[in-house]
Amino acid sequence: MAAQSVPLTKFTTVDNDRFFANHPTITLIDQCSNPKQLKQIHAQMLRIGLFFDPFSSSKLIQSSALSEFSSLQYAHKVFDQIPEPNLYSWNTLIRAYATTSQPLSCLSMFTRLLNECGEKPNKFTYPFVIKASAKIGDLQLGKGIHECGCLDMARRVFSSMPERDVISWNSMIDGFAQNDCVEDAVEFFQRMEEGGVKPNDVTMVGILTACRKKLDLEFGRWVHSYIEKNEIKLSLILSNAILDMYTKCRSMQDAKKFFDKMGRKDVVSWTTMLAGYASSGDFNAARDLFDSLPSKDIASWNSLISAYEQSGNPKEAIAMFNELQLSKTATPDEVTLVSTLSACSELGAIELGSWIHVYIKKEGMRLNCHLATALIDMYSKCGDLDKALEVFHSVNKDVFVWSSMIAGLGMHGCGRDAIALFSEMKEAKVKPSAVTFTNLLSACSHSGLVEEGREFFHQMELIYKIVPCMQHYACMVDILGRAGLLEEAMELIKNMPIVPGGSVWGALLGACRLHKNVGLAEEACDRLLQIEPQNHGAYVSLSNIYANSGQWDKVSEVRKRMRDAGLKKEPGCSAVEVNGSVHEFLVGDNTHPMCEKIYLKLDEIAEMVKLEGYSSKKSEVLQMVDEEDMQEKALRLHSERIALAYGLISQRPSQKIQIVKNLRVCEDCHSVFKIVSKIYDREIVLRDRYRFHHFKGGSCSCMDYW
Repeated sequence: MAAQSVPLTKFTTVDNDRFFANHPTITLIDQCSNPKQLKQIHAQMLRIGLFFDPFSSSKLIQSSALSEFSSLQYAHKVFDQIPEPNLYSWNTLIRAYATTSQPLSCLSMFTRLLNECGEKPNKFTYPFVIKASAKIGDLQLGKGIHECGCLDMARRVFSSMPERDVISWNSMIDGFAQNDCVEDAVEFFQRMEEGGVKPNDVTMVGILTACRKKLDLEFGRWVHSYIEKNEIKLSLILSNAILDMYTKCRSMQDAKKFFDKMGRKDVVSWTTMLAGYASSGDFNAARDLFDSLPSKDIASWNSLISAYEQSGNPKEAIAMFNELQLSKTATPDEVTLVSTLSACSELGAIELGSWIHVYIKKEGMRLNCHLATALIDMYSKCGDLDKALEVFHSVNKDVFVWSSMIAGLGMHGCGRDAIALFSEMKEAKVKPSAVTFTNLLSACSHSGLVEEGREFFHQMELIYKIVPCMQHYACMVDILGRAGLLEEAMELIKNMPIVPGGSVWGALLGACRLHKNVGLAEEACDRLLQIEPQNHGAYVSLSNIYANSGQWDKVSEVRKRMRDAGLKKEPGCSAVEVNGSVHEFLVGDNTHPMCEKIYLKLDEIAEMVKLEGYSSKKSEVLQMVDEEDMQEKALRLHSERIALAYGLISQRPSQKIQIVKNLRVCEDCHSVFKIVSKIYDREIVLRDRYRFHHFKGGSCSCMDYW
């Protein structure tokens, strides 16, 4: 039987009239489980005239915008077809836009409401408008809206409210806290109390967020005591916020004390404690807590994997990932894979990184910008630039993806390709960031592109409104210094609008080593040590410069200064991946199971390179060693050579040998690698602290410029 038509005379009712609330067609709206059913009801409402009843149409919009199968685009189209939407319909769309990544649309709807709706905004309107205003600052969206401007807009909306209830105050406090305006959040909390509005648990969550971002432990303790004294309901969310505040403020003692007292705990509680221990470097406590978890969801695994990776323990991060795979208690998600790919990048573990790439495809995971950036970074740092480019060209690109690929090209010495990619980025209308320019200037440095580097440096503020920071000045000093323009580099440092930091003086010191300028090196080293007294690298660099000039008495003097300061040279460590396993070697390492074969291969290499006319660079021996054969032996024991020997005996002749070293490769080892690539007909990729070296047929991709 056809649905009953509605007489048009019924539409003289007021906006909030629920005359048709129990109409059979309207009651079906709440029973919809997919968009198709909702559209069928929409069509039925149009046929029988129900769509033009404000209450009935508002029910349709509510389901379109806020249900599990919602479509904001469809909801907005429905809204625009209503002759006179009621305030509830306006509020529904405003709420929907505020809770998505489209806060500008929320503010646009609010502006339309003020101009087009016969009713004034109410207490259900303002909190979402305030939330959207704050979110624009938080997301740093374009259209010229600055963070402070967005929060000022939120203030104006708040001030225009005829009545301010606890929800409105909470929206403002949370908005300020989320946008790092901690003082404003605290000020509004004080004003809220003075205005006689009693804070609730949601208020205190916002204030605790401010404490966490401010890293103010004492204020956090005061907030905790305030909650107890005022008997504010201690919900699980609030308890977790207190716990999170203590862990972020690095007070694991307070966190543990509160955690033990918590009557109810959920996975967030356990994961917060786990992340707290891990981020504070107490991995034993983190592991013990992890093992005692009543259930391990993926967030628990991610806490430990990411903590290991971010604290410079990539091997442990990969071990945890492998353990996760074997346990089958949780499924890796985007966070897991990004953290593990970063660990692969650090170790040069391309086999595992490639496996993760295959896993992403096999599981049908969307290759979003976070995963794409991680994959590009992994392939670039593991030496497979072609694969990195393949990923880059296959995905949608945001500024992070573009910047990552520019960095990859730069570290491989493809400076002109990096510049060409930057031009493509501009054509694609993607605005570069400060990180983009750091990567671009670094690419110019590695390829000796001085004029191009100068141009980009000057364009930053002039064209892109990005004020150069310390890292950009360090890159520019590196560009000039590598090219031998030491006086110009020094002049740039003298004219810096900010006080030169350690990275700037470090770049100059590195250039002095390259061009053997002892006098300027001494000044750069002194300045660097004034800023970073514990920087052992500065002592080592100066020692290298003295050694290169044969000033062994000064080498001894520098070494004594290091000993007196309680500092030790960072030991050289090189890693090579063979059959999916990463093998690490230190200087003079004799702990590997194949040690005997490795050293026999080193002897063979030494004889073979001599036949090619090689003679060792004794200046690379930083200790005062008189006997010539002992000097050669000291050079032969460098970690990258041991890794090379192991690669030669463990991998097939057709395989590329890929080595990662934690320090800059010395000139002597660089020469040996070039000769080895020729006499053994092997392609060797070496990643040192600063860049990649592709050795093939007796030459290196860096053209001896590094």
